[in-house]
Amino acid sequence: MNKETKRVLIAETTFSWKKFFLKWEWFLVLIFIGINIMNSFISPYYLSVSGLLSATSSFLEKAFIVLPMVFILIMGDIDISVGSVVALSAVIMGESYNRLGLPMGLAIIICLLVGALCGFINGFILIKFKELAPMIVTLGTQILYRGIATMILKDQASTGLTSITWFSNLYWGSIFGIPYMLIVFIVFAVIFGYILHKTNFGRYLYAIGSNETAAHFSGVEVDKVRLITFTLTGLFSAVTAVFLASRMGSVRPNIAVGYELEAISMVVLGGISSAGGKGNFIGAIISIFIIGLLRYGLGLINIPSQVMLVVIGSLLILAVLIPQLNLGKYFRRKQGVVKEA
Repeated sequence: MNKETKRVLIAETTFSWKKFFLKWEWFLVLIFIGINIMNSFISPYYLSVSGLLSATSSFLEKAFIVLPMVFILIMGDIDISVGSVVALSAVIMGESYNRLGLPMGLAIIICLLVGALCGFINGFILIKFKELAPMIVTLGTQILYRGIATMILKDQASTGLTSITWFSNLYWGSIFGIPYMLIVFIVFAVIFGYILHKTNFGRYLYAIGSNETAAHFSGVEVDKVRLITFTLTGLFSAVTAVFLASRMGSVRPNIAVGYELEAISMVVLGGISSAGGKGNFIGAIISIFIIGLLRYGLGLINIPSQVMLVVIGSLLILAVLIPQLNLGKYFRRKQGVVKEA
């Protein structure tokens, strides 16, 4: 009798310590360590646990935008309307409390709903008019959302938010010296990291960013994933609006200008490919603290903001340039291993 034989193919990837330590995230860790060493030398006030913990509050408010922006860029899209979404959400929250007399808790819920709606509109336009580029669509909504915020308040401010103690504590409050905002950010960062690397939704994002057409024919609901991702981005822009209003105690239509560029900068520095389909979430988190603590350290010695922009811009150029350098091939060619044809 002929016995049936089954052939089983097993694909195994050999672990390599060399590849592990050559990951971009380790380069970011070195930059992070270097920045902390530099800051400790330029200012005697830098190495203070309480000071460092409180310093996180100065940059974490915009870091909430980074979390969904990682999803956006991995998907191969971009959203430059987030700063305007922050402004519009904050303005409507302030006016809901001051002009309509609503409780602050309800005003915050309205703020979050407005942010989610703005993100939903971005996603809806993109899935209904696929020929439009995300850059153009979100540029248009960037102008639209800030224009609506300006129509509501004109050149005025919605004030009086500092009178609400619990609302002010969202930004300024802490427990055991750890700011509430840092705790909230860590919780959301863990959730977003898990979603990206451990769930089907995260795998769909990578698939869409690598090849949208192939992902579609593989059964991925591309439109649904894109709509959810842009809605999330709008929602977390509104979360930023809540913390920003808590810090300032008032809102104006011209707040959060440039937040979109800072968020995208943090994501790109973290090793997320702007072309989509590549990158690890932890890199974006490390880059948030690199840029944030760099600003904090330079601010302690009163370095002008223009100089900070030059330094951060240089880091971004390195972030884009270094992965493109095929150093291994270069050195092999020098040794005569690789010969030119």
